[in-house]
Amino acid sequence: MATMTELSSTEEKNKYSQDTQVDEKLILRKAPSLCSTRYGIAFLAHLCNFTIMAQNVIMNISMVTMVNSTGHQSQFNNSTEGPPVDSFGGPNNAPKSLPEGGSVFGGQFALWERWGPPHERSRLCSFALSGMIMGAFTAILLGGVISQALGWPFVFYIFGGIGCVCCLLWFVLVYDDPVSHPWINVTEKEYIISSLAQQVSSSKQSLPIKAVVRSLPFWSICFCSFSHLWLINIFIVYTPTYISSVFHVNIRDNGFLSALPFIVAWVIGVLGGHLADFLLTKNFRIVTVRKIATVLGILPPSAFLVALPYLTSSYITTMTLLTLACGLSSLCQTGVYINALDIAPRYSSFLTGAARGFAQIAAVLAPTVSGFLLSQDSEFGWRNVFLLMFAINLLGLLIYLIFGEGDVQDWAKERKLTRL
Repeated sequence: MATMTELSSTEEKNKYSQDTQVDEKLILRKAPSLCSTRYGIAFLAHLCNFTIMAQNVIMNISMVTMVNSTGHQSQFNNSTEGPPVDSFGGPNNAPKSLPEGGSVFGGQFALWERWGPPHERSRLCSFALSGMIMGAFTAILLGGVISQALGWPFVFYIFGGIGCVCCLLWFVLVYDDPVSHPWINVTEKEYIISSLAQQVSSSKQSLPIKAVVRSLPFWSICFCSFSHLWLINIFIVYTPTYISSVFHVNIRDNGFLSALPFIVAWVIGVLGGHLADFLLTKNFRIVTVRKIATVLGILPPSAFLVALPYLTSSYITTMTLLTLACGLSSLCQTGVYINALDIAPRYSSFLTGAARGFAQIAAVLAPTVSGFLLSQDSEFGWRNVFLLMFAINLLGLLIYLIFGEGDVQDWAKERKLTRL
């Protein structure tokens, strides 16, 4: 009797699941995609990330000018000339770490937990996060131009004004979930709610700290993020100095050459999100898609940088490899960086922030260790820097490939309390 009841219950669940999938497909056909509320929120998140990264980059490259101007109050108030050329990125003023808006990076994942359908999360998250790349591109390309034309304080006025506008738009247009949004299309609301029916719950549950600490998939995200951020810091902080020392060309003095890798990274990052979602619609496993994107975002860029010391005779080849390395590295946006949404949607904001905080250790260690290696060995210093970077990235990638997961973990599922 119990067996018959269990079979009947299983058949009802399967029938309900099939009906849900059919209804979701029908709603998907009617739900707006590009011109929709969720994509509008992704665009606004893109603008916010753009502003944050642009302000950080401007602050970093303008630091020398601000310090030199502290003793000249009249120059600060009436500056009509740009800063010295070297202050906007000469080889002796390379940024000591990659600036990032860490809290914003983790905080916005709480939004996609309730706004991002599972088969659209890759493109939504990648487009939103690509705003950071576009911010770096714009700041490097236009920062010097604005400074020379209007004076360096106007760089802060312009990008700060853009930030204020984005903040106001965010407060007015962004809501916690589709249910509370007053202007969302009804069909789109039904589509998002139905697609997240198995993942989002209105019940509040405390974070299972012990389970998170013991979770190997979570630690694989942390170590892989650490290794990738080491790669990014080496790329941004030291490769311009390497080009200057080997080819005697200061690419920071050329805004286009400095910004070219970032616009390539922006394009590849956005396209990578669409490709990842396309693979998911073709019944690829989530963990497979995440790991493919992470491998492509770490292994080729690391190999390209390792090859640089052996290509000292060709400047064009070196710049091509640098551009490809920066471009491919953005594929991690659809890989390891959004994996927390897969393994623990309800705790994705905390997990992403914690993993990003752990990865920020690389922003401190990479310049310090690399500077030490360069000071100890003038002949093979660059080779040692790139080989160490490759070893760290390979280790982090292997840890992620072995322990990374794509399914919701047991500790992240809704816990139902039963009373006897």
